[in-house]
Amino acid sequence: MPKSHGKIPQPEVKQFDDSLVFSFKHLDLATNPKFTLDRCREGYLSKLLERLKALHGFKVSELKHNKSKSLRCHSLDWNATTEPGGFRCLNDQLRSLPAWQFEVSSNEHGRVHGFFIDQTFFVVWVDPEHRLYQ
Repeated sequence: MPKSHGKIPQPEVKQFDDSLVFSFKHLDLATNPKFTLDRCREGYLSKLLERLKALHGFKVSELKHNKSKSLRCHSLDWNATTEPGGFRCLNDQLRSLPAWQFEVSSNEHGRVHGFFIDQTFFVVWVDPEHRLYQ
């Protein structure tokens, strides 16, 4: 058996799958005052993290085609919102991608807005008061 010579063993690399993952690379907490964490009620962050954890096991296709009223995941029509210009904080290439939203919990903690690239959902706005449609 060969000696490791003090090297740390490398973890096993898992096979790629299309399970949903989240990225906060494009999270916008400053550009639009409607979508800041300052607007969140006590307990919001906990509910948000619980929802992200629960959705993490979904396949992207399952999420996009799920018609559950408790999830309310669907693409956005910017013209039907209070932000017809969309995600102005993003570059043109990212702004051209379809925007999506999902519910944090049934009508109590608002929505999360962002976009997909492959299996990654990029969170852009948290909307605890559902102000995108007010």
